[in-house]
Amino acid sequence: MLDGIFGDIGPLTDKELDIIILTVKSYDTAVAIEQVRPLVGKTTLVITAQNGFGNYEEVSAVVNRDHTLLARIIFGVKLHAPGRAEVTVIADDVRIGQPHDAVARERIQGIAAAFTSAGIPTAYAENVYAILWDKILYNAALNPLGAILECTYGQLAEHAETRSIMDAIIDEIFRVAPAHEMPLNWKSAEEYRTHFYTRLVPPTAKHFPSMYYDVKAGKRLEIDALNGAIVKLAREKGISVPVNASITDIIKAKEAMAESRR
Repeated sequence: MLDGIFGDIGPLTDKELDIIILTVKSYDTAVAIEQVRPLVGKTTLVITAQNGFGNYEEVSAVVNRDHTLLARIIFGVKLHAPGRAEVTVIADDVRIGQPHDAVARERIQGIAAAFTSAGIPTAYAENVYAILWDKILYNAALNPLGAILECTYGQLAEHAETRSIMDAIIDEIFRVAPAHEMPLNWKSAEEYRTHFYTRLVPPTAKHFPSMYYDVKAGKRLEIDALNGAIVKLAREKGISVPVNASITDIIKAKEAMAESRR
């Protein structure tokens, strides 16, 4: 057994790995999966535990679906140092599944049980792709707007003006996802918004979005996997999504301005 933190895969190339968990930002997915590709053996599973749309598709295209699991993570974390993280809020259990039934359910359930025993509440989810879209709805409504206004999720929900913007973001997603036959757990935008404001926002009301911290740190932002992905999917079907487009443009401008200052 080899423990430690490594800057490259060299010390691991002769090891048989059961699981590789991919947690990089979505814009680094392509590079990361190519870097760890040599470590994916006959029984290795790669779990994409990331925000936004497109990561599962990108990873499974490289290592195939029978080596790829999708996880929906909905807890907030601050990284204080390598190997030292603080969980700041948990909205729900981690959910793990295989969108195309390419991995045996029993194996996924075993992984979920191992994560739970390690202190990370985790459950198998047959409808993991729909659950991921729940997270996309949640993040697209809260993350960029909180980063732009530099406020918490609770503050966004308190004001009629910001609620109106979030409502429009959600409405637009509910027009785009069905056009691409993306699975959703909610019959309508109105039904989801009720759940959003009554069940999701309250336990995370004091939480600042991860994009807010990325802005403060001058990091690249994940907008292309969130609202930017909605804009791209909408264009493919000729659907107008002006609010998601405006939010995407503002975040990209904020990112460009930060880059020019550096």
